[in-house]
Amino acid sequence: MARPIGIYEKATPKHFSWKERLEFAKDLGFDFVEMSVDESDDRLARLDWTKEERLEIVKAIYETGVRIPSICFSGHRRYPLGSNDPVLEAKSLQTMRQCIELAQDLGVRVIQLAGYDVYYEEKSPKTRERFIKNLRKSCDWAEQAQVILAIEIMDDPFINSIEKYLAVEKEIASPYLFVYPDTGNLSAWHNDLYSEFLLGHQALAALHLKDTYPVTETSKGQFRDVPFGQGCVDWEHVFATLKKTNYQGPFLIEMWSENCPTVEETKAAIQEAQNFLYPLIEKAGLN
Repeated sequence: MARPIGIYEKATPKHFSWKERLEFAKDLGFDFVEMSVDESDDRLARLDWTKEERLEIVKAIYETGVRIPSICFSGHRRYPLGSNDPVLEAKSLQTMRQCIELAQDLGVRVIQLAGYDVYYEEKSPKTRERFIKNLRKSCDWAEQAQVILAIEIMDDPFINSIEKYLAVEKEIASPYLFVYPDTGNLSAWHNDLYSEFLLGHQALAALHLKDTYPVTETSKGQFRDVPFGQGCVDWEHVFATLKKTNYQGPFLIEMWSENCPTVEETKAAIQEAQNFLYPLIEKAGLN
């Protein structure tokens, strides 16, 4: 396909080196891999990589020809921008600045941010106020570094639609703030996807492809590990809407198969997703 299609790091074997991971992605026909910097100690430690360690990643990119254009930075679940705890709030800004510097060194263009004011704490107007204040500061750093920040549409009511993101975007007013939606998360909350993409298509940095089970009166939904085609996403409608709104950006297949017992099982799981999605992408004329 001419359109760039990538795979999430957490879909690939966890024990791989970065060169092995990029080669694995290349063998499966992917153009790029999205790096994860989540709330775990192991992945947060990437923010402290030495210059030599960062250079090894850059070499792997050039040697394989597979890019790392984006980082999924969900470390803010642990250290949220809107935290009531001044220590955690300060840590959220420190990690944000470190992630921007890491992106600069690796040639990453987009940092996807979790759209939470807080995750493990109680939400309030004050947590929203701090989130907006600190997101604006983060956007200033991003603008200086020429790195885009993109808010993910979440499994949380705080920002669970593109419409809600657009209100935040208007308040922040930064040319370096975009939205990074997820087909599954948008669908799980029963959003009108035509309206969502029509209103927000000019603000899209990229798009995650994922299925989900919906939020209902009796269920909190399921936002990961739902097999493609078995959830609530109306895939033909999604792709037809993206075609109509002239979405030209990349697709990222979001999966969590990094702990499969064997590399072959990981590969088979990814190929099953490709076999489901690619014909639908081609049918919509988005390839």
